[in-house]
Amino acid sequence: METSHTDEPQLRHVERDVLIPKLMREKAKELCAQHVEAFTQCCKDSGLLMVVKCREENHALKQCLTKHYTDPVFYEECKQQYIKEKQEYERTGVSAKHRAQRLPTSM
Repeated sequence: METSHTDEPQLRHVERDVLIPKLMREKAKELCAQHVEAFTQCCKDSGLLMVVKCREENHALKQCLTKHYTDPVFYEECKQQYIKEKQEYERTGVSAKHRAQRLPTSM
């Protein structure tokens, strides 16, 4: 079987279409944190009128997120991060998220 990227592992459908986009959403939220905060604060301040009052903040947030979601370079960065974390998990049996949350064993 011939592949175009011999050094890159094959990704399953769920990895390409679900897990990597999920990572992209998480990272994009971090990169758009100021817009997320502005929209969140507007919603808290506006109550039931948030749909009308927070249009500008919602639009700015959507633009920021969409910019990242549609960026092929950003996708590739997230894909490489996913592959690295997957390989680390296969090597150690510990996911990156669990590694960050682990408590010291000396407790």
